Amino acid sequence: MFEVRVESSFAAAHFLRDYHGKCENLHGHNYKVFIHVRGEELDSGGMLFDFGELKSALREVCAVLDHKNLNDFPIFEQNPSAERIAKFIFDKISQIIEKNPSFQSGKAELFAVDVFETETSRARYSPF
Repeated sequence: MFEVRVESSFAAAHFLRDYHGKCENLHGHNYKVFIHVRGEELDSGGMLFDFGELKSALREVCAVLDHKNLNDFPIFEQNPSAERIAKFIFDKISQIIEKNPSFQSGKAELFAVDVFETETSRARYSPF
C-alpha cells in the first residue's frame, strides 16, 4: 500500500458549547491539517496522486476557514471541535479531487484527515 500526505494550515477562532472549561470561551488556534491518500497502484509516471493537486485542494478548503469564527459555520452545529473540522475538510477535499482519474478509477482514495489544534493535540477523521 502506498500513501502520500500533504499539509497546510489556517488560523481560526472558536468556542465549544456544552464544554465545561476554558475552551467554552472564545479562543483561537493555528491549525495544522494533513490529508492522506492511499492506494495500491501507481500511475504510469510512478505516482499515486499528484502532490500539487492535493496541496491546491487543501489550500482551497483551508482558505474557507482561515481567520474565521468557526462557530459561524452551521455545519459545526455550534461546536466546531477538531473532530468536526476534520470531517468537514475530508468531505470538501473529496468533492474537489473526485474528478482526478486516479480517484475515479479506484487506484487512490482519500484515507484520512488530521487536524492539529496544537503540536500535541490531533483529531483524525477517516471513513475506514
